[in-house]
Amino acid sequence: MIDPTKHRFLRYLLFFNLYFAEGLMIAITTVVTALYLREQGVSVPITTLIVGIVNIPWILKFIWGPIVDHFIKYGRKTFIISGGLLSVSAMFLASIINPGVSLIPFAILIFISHIGIGFIDVSTDAWAIDVSTDEDRGKINGSMYAGQYSAWAIGAILLPLIGSNFGYGFAYFTNGLIILFLLIFPFIIKEALKFKTRPKIIPLIKKEFKKKTTLLVALFSPLVFMNEGMLSFIMPIFMRDSLGLGDVQIGLIAAILPVTLAIGSIIGGLTTDKIGRKKTLYILLIFSAIFTASLIFANNWWKLSIIYGIIGFLMGGHSTVSCALFMDVTNPRIAATQYGIFTGIANIGLNGGGMITGTIVTVLSFSQTFLYAGWVFGPTILLLYFIKLKK
Repeated sequence: MIDPTKHRFLRYLLFFNLYFAEGLMIAITTVVTALYLREQGVSVPITTLIVGIVNIPWILKFIWGPIVDHFIKYGRKTFIISGGLLSVSAMFLASIINPGVSLIPFAILIFISHIGIGFIDVSTDAWAIDVSTDEDRGKINGSMYAGQYSAWAIGAILLPLIGSNFGYGFAYFTNGLIILFLLIFPFIIKEALKFKTRPKIIPLIKKEFKKKTTLLVALFSPLVFMNEGMLSFIMPIFMRDSLGLGDVQIGLIAAILPVTLAIGSIIGGLTTDKIGRKKTLYILLIFSAIFTASLIFANNWWKLSIIYGIIGFLMGGHSTVSCALFMDVTNPRIAATQYGIFTGIANIGLNGGGMITGTIVTVLSFSQTFLYAGWVFGPTILLLYFIKLKK
């Protein structure tokens, strides 16, 4: 067994690897599932609704987190491996179901697969809090999100290509196979149990959420991620229905976002460890609002590619810094629970924003939807001003 606390690079590689598995699920859901359902004749509002529903396990981190903390004596790694196996099993079963014929069973299996990934996510976050410090927390979050976004990019290119040539069922099978391979890595990593006694979760949670800063961060979390949900859910559909692009071309352009997200997450992590959380967030959020609104001018593939890439860089930065902020105010004894609550609420904003995007586009237009997606950063920046962090 290799001890990650004695090898800094290995620590970054571990969390990059675990979030890589999560990124594959983002690609299979937001890109491949959206394209697959549209190919089967499912309407735009129903497509975005289904994509949102199967992502609900990401919101339910307040359930997965306490389970991981309750059985803390077994460590975080146990839940990473078991959650991964659950996800892979459901993905394999989904690969043999046609959503055009059996939409509900297909959606249920993707939902179950996300439950498994939910356990990987809260366990990985708790493990990261256990081994990180204030001085390297931004860089660790940067490595995590670089892994997630890299997988999203690779999945956005590879999986639609597989789906177009060999059928989308094989794309889901391939996704499960890659995640299964990634589970080998945690097996060789040693986990030093920081806490061996079961924490009193409810009293500690009540104590933490009586703090003003904790409550403000909880309000901030869904707002800062809402823009990402709105764009990631609707962009593949925008490229197909508005710009008339093919599935492979959509996959290539969709991959621009996660590539630049990965770059932005690394730069954001390095920057925030040097100049602080709030200063970094102010810069990134203001420019994110401006460039999201500028999507109204993206009337061809190359304009979209440029603007989308800039948005991805900024989005990767503010996501990483926001999660480092969440970790800063999290009690390590209930790391999976409290951090899971923060990120679960964040996913309400991300997923909720994405679920309603199809309806907004149907009622209004793509251009007006892009303007609303940029507008949400206004109250986000205002709320950030009132969050006071200890130096």
